[in-house]
Amino acid sequence: ATVLLPSTSQILSNEEKRANFDRYGDAGESQGYSQHQHRQFHHFHEGFYFDESFFHFPFNSERRDTSDEKYLLHFSHYVNEIVPDSFKKPYLIKITSDWCFSCIHIEPVWKEVAQELEALGVGIGVVHAGYERRLAHHLGAHSTPSILGLINGKITFFHNAVVRENLRQFVENLLPGNLVEKVCSNKNYIPFLSNWKKENKPHVLLFDHMPAVPLLYKLTAFAYRDYLSFGYVYVGLRGTEELSSQYNINVYTPTMMIFKEHIDRPADVVQARDMKKQLIDDFLSQNKFLMAARLTNQRLFQELCPVKKSHRQRKHCVVLLTGEGDKFAEAYEAFLTFAVANTKDTLKFVHIYNDRQPEFADTLLMDEEKYRGKSAVVILERRNNAGKIAYKTLEEAWQGSKEDNFILLDLLDQLRTDPGLLSSETVLADLNDELAPMFLIRWLYSMLDYISDCWDSLFHSNWREMMPLLSLLFSALFILFGTVIVQAFSDSSDTRDSPPSEKEETAAKTEKNDASFSKESNSRIPKKGFVEVTELTDINYNSNLVRLRPGHMNVVLILSNSTKTILLQKFALEVYMFTGSSSLHFSFLSLDKHREWLEYLLEFAQDAAPIPNQYDKHFLERDYTGYVLALNGHKKYFCLFKPHRSGDEGGTLGSCEDYDSSLHTEARGKSSCSPGSRSIKNKLHKLSFWMERLLEGSLQRFYIPSWPALD
Repeated sequence: ATVLLPSTSQILSNEEKRANFDRYGDAGESQGYSQHQHRQFHHFHEGFYFDESFFHFPFNSERRDTSDEKYLLHFSHYVNEIVPDSFKKPYLIKITSDWCFSCIHIEPVWKEVAQELEALGVGIGVVHAGYERRLAHHLGAHSTPSILGLINGKITFFHNAVVRENLRQFVENLLPGNLVEKVCSNKNYIPFLSNWKKENKPHVLLFDHMPAVPLLYKLTAFAYRDYLSFGYVYVGLRGTEELSSQYNINVYTPTMMIFKEHIDRPADVVQARDMKKQLIDDFLSQNKFLMAARLTNQRLFQELCPVKKSHRQRKHCVVLLTGEGDKFAEAYEAFLTFAVANTKDTLKFVHIYNDRQPEFADTLLMDEEKYRGKSAVVILERRNNAGKIAYKTLEEAWQGSKEDNFILLDLLDQLRTDPGLLSSETVLADLNDELAPMFLIRWLYSMLDYISDCWDSLFHSNWREMMPLLSLLFSALFILFGTVIVQAFSDSSDTRDSPPSEKEETAAKTEKNDASFSKESNSRIPKKGFVEVTELTDINYNSNLVRLRPGHMNVVLILSNSTKTILLQKFALEVYMFTGSSSLHFSFLSLDKHREWLEYLLEFAQDAAPIPNQYDKHFLERDYTGYVLALNGHKKYFCLFKPHRSGDEGGTLGSCEDYDSSLHTEARGKSSCSPGSRSIKNKLHKLSFWMERLLEGSLQRFYIPSWPALD
């Protein structure tokens, strides 16, 4: 069969045929093998071929939809322009890529919503993850398609079904909830409009027949929140009839009013059946400031009194320096009336409170006596951004009289022809920010935002982002619990069930002393100016002995009611130098109450002579006052200090080796004599040396199977 090709002139004269010929080598009239072959397999990325007719999706770059190209974002553009602009309007950003079936599926909805929201003032952006991987990673998007919102530099991901209503609601939820105040009755509109003085802003009221605040109005309120306060009146609500009739509102047409210093009449009004963003922006941009705004920060001063750019663009500020209260109200009202009557593009009227901006007032008035306690008017012109100004102060204080008005008006007329009238020059410091929130409030808001971000990330963030945080958290928990468990079960090489032999104990004295005591011996500087000594009773027995932490010891003094005061004083003096050790605790035990407990403990002292039973005639006469026991509750052993014997110049350190002889000597001798105050103190004469050996670990230890009950 012969394939007839059309003539060259026919192809060139028909744009469709020419395009087909350039693309496929055929004009489109023939359905031959050549055209079928080219249409069946299209060239893709210089090496891959994809049969489009099978999936019916236009993946090739030649048929790619170009509607997203004007919204494409790059990393530098996003960081330098989009993020700062997000403080004026929210952004809706889509992350897409090639070979993304879901991206194609949501494309029709995205187009419709993007066009609708852009007309309302929402910023639209598209990030191609294949070409802008750095930006996609910066946004935290690890899959496509992804949709996120950006407002005030904060990113929020969209997690619902991609339909028009969900996307509109998502954008509305990005906005703060307190942007627009609902004025619901004839009573609460007066407090709303009267806040102009406190907030230093004009107030805007929108009258509309929609029950809910329109999204366009919320977006506008967000964009102008630094300059204006917004209220909304639903005219269909019962109770707003008087308000509508007072301002002559057409309830069938949306009406926007701006109120400034006078709340009984609007400063400006606009009505339109179809409120467009451009109309609202033009209306609000012309009414951003009060007629005589108060200078509350440096930014407002720079906007109201800009630096002159040329001789033809001179702008002068007329500043009333006054005070707060009824005393200055008359002067302010007169200045406001003058400002309303003399509004011009080249003049701005402002006022300032001297007590809130003292540096500003002192620089201009130079603390002259004639202005003290009174108002003053200054005409100034800013020369540069460093604070240099040219100014002239009215000769007399401002009282608001007709004479004052004539003098000020005459000066302003001269200023139009003679700029040299501003003969004085000075440099002003930056104004204080009077309306800035306190540091504590700002910190609280930051914490709430951080907690909200963490909560949102916990449920919605990609696990790839959460893994480092979770890994750090579990590592910290593992180290914490591991340390506690190791410390609880570290029993070193001690045997709990049976005490070690005498040979093993002697060898262990020099090799296996407690690490805690050896360290504490080098740093025993007292941390307090007193010694804490608590009585060992059945109430605190478990916490102070039985369940004492590993490495800790309780040093217990044995005393009676008659020797309590004297022995405690001497005990405190002897052990004071050891109170710096955090592993030592100090207590005393009443011999009158717990003699049986002490007798039971002393029976385990090794190499001691048999202690007589309770029927021994000396049992109740035996004196144990002045004995000191160092009790290790965890390892179940104790060391013993016996009192210093009278007449023994060499004394004893109370070592446990000579316990036998001392015990019987005291049983025979001490019962027959009543010690005086001095002899009682001498019982603890060498306790400090015994404490030194205790910390060195060189004292003999007496082990017991379990601690007896303290009845």
